[in-house]
Amino acid sequence: MRDSTRQVMVGDVPIGGGAPITVQSMTNTDTRDAAATLGQIQALAEAGCDIVRVAVPDQAAAEALFTIVPQSPIPVVADIHFDHRLALQALKAGIHKLRLNPGNIGSEAKVLEVVKAAQARQVPIRIGVNSGSVAKHLLEEYGRTAEAMVESALEHIAIFEKLGFYDIVVSLKSTEIDMTVEAYEKLSKRVNYPTHLGITEAGTKWFGTVKSAAGLGALLSRGLGDTLRVSLTADPVEEVKVGWAVLSSLGLRRRGPIFISCPTCGRTEIDLEGIAAEVEKRLSDFPLPITIAVMGCVVNGPGEARSADLGITGGKGVGLVFRHGEILRKVPEEELVDALVEEANNLLAER
Repeated sequence: MRDSTRQVMVGDVPIGGGAPITVQSMTNTDTRDAAATLGQIQALAEAGCDIVRVAVPDQAAAEALFTIVPQSPIPVVADIHFDHRLALQALKAGIHKLRLNPGNIGSEAKVLEVVKAAQARQVPIRIGVNSGSVAKHLLEEYGRTAEAMVESALEHIAIFEKLGFYDIVVSLKSTEIDMTVEAYEKLSKRVNYPTHLGITEAGTKWFGTVKSAAGLGALLSRGLGDTLRVSLTADPVEEVKVGWAVLSSLGLRRRGPIFISCPTCGRTEIDLEGIAAEVEKRLSDFPLPITIAVMGCVVNGPGEARSADLGITGGKGVGLVFRHGEILRKVPEEELVDALVEEANNLLAER
């Protein structure tokens, strides 16, 4: 059961309140280059990104938002640090959401100025607390702990609430999974604002994917989280793919196919590794949310392949193609992938 949270709107995309968990990413282009940034946003949208965040480090980047926001196919979030005037400019540009770390934005008066401007435009704000940027007085009292992160978020929530501003999303990110999970659990018992999940600075494409999946899986399986971003040192499109894979694996949201393939062992009699890789490469962008099984022997193969929407299993140089449990045909190993792709296209044509 997912936690019951308030709902906020980011453009036309709802977060919280029982809405589908959304997948976010962040551009790594120079935001001042509006054309390059819009090109990357388009690629992210095509990969399934629901909401995109852009860095706004200076006035030139803020000015570029006047071009980027109206042309973006998905809602845009402005990521602001240190200078509250950049947040004010982003709001004038029509940004759909702000991401602030109130701990580094300056005085309470500056935070209040931003909140009032967002309130006037009905733009939500994400309070982004990172374990590495908690206020000094909280670190002195609690140390570098989940409790310090939660108290930091609650202090800033209180400022917003004093103004009657409740369009709030909260994130409590650490690169340490246990601290992150503890922080979100503690916060969920204190407030019902929607939460943005992530394991910050997770790492490179391979290790970061594993770490993010472990952390996000722990949180989502506890019913926590309304939107997420996978943080990878990689092409942002990979972040979106991993985010969807995590949600699909947990049965929370589907986009495109899920691939099942068995581990290789001494019973394997076909080039299972090569076949599985080729299937995933050729069908990764298949538009239907189906399950595709690629199996390598007679022990688990027939059963798993039959339970999938489409599947193949093989041995001794030949293979069978299944569809919803029925054997469609027997083909040589070298024709197995082509046969599976053909059946996938047949399935698509029938929809």
